[in-house]
Amino acid sequence: MTADPLQARTFLVPLDGSEAAYGALATACGVARKTRAAVHALYVIEVPRSLPIEADMVAEGQRGEEVLERAEELAAGLDVRLEAELLQARQEAHVILDEAVERDADAIVLGLEYQRPYGRYELGKVASYVLERAPSYVWLIRYPVTDGDPPPTRPGQK
Repeated sequence: MTADPLQARTFLVPLDGSEAAYGALATACGVARKTRAAVHALYVIEVPRSLPIEADMVAEGQRGEEVLERAEELAAGLDVRLEAELLQARQEAHVILDEAVERDADAIVLGLEYQRPYGRYELGKVASYVLERAPSYVWLIRYPVTDGDPPPTRPGQK
C-alpha cells in the first residue's frame, strides 16, 4: 500500500448500478489517469442461502453485465483501461475484501447514495463492513442530498 492515498497504484471499485457507484468509478478513473494506476470494477451477485452458490441467476447476471458494460464505457471515455469482473457470492462485502487482497488494491472506492431509512443517515451494511475491515485505504463518495430527501438535521435536532 502506498503512503499517499492519491498515489494509489491499484483501485477496486465495487459497482451496484447506482449513480453514486458510477461517480466513484469516475473519481477513481480521474486519479488513475493522472497516476497511471490500474482500475478494477466489481459487480457482485448475492446468492441466497437457499440456492447453491453456482446457481444460474440469469436476470441478476444480465443486470451485472449491463452495469459493467456502462462502467467500461465510462472508463473508456476517461481514457482509462478498466478490468471488470462479475462474481457470485453469499455476501458482497466479503468478496470486496477478498478481491482487494487478491488484486493488492491500494484503495477501495465506494459510491454511496444518500440514505435515511429511519430518519437518520446510514452508511449501509456493505460500506460499514468494508470500512471496518479493509486492508487498504477506503474512499467513500457520498452523493449529496437531493430534493426528494429530507434535509439533514443537526445533532440533537429531530
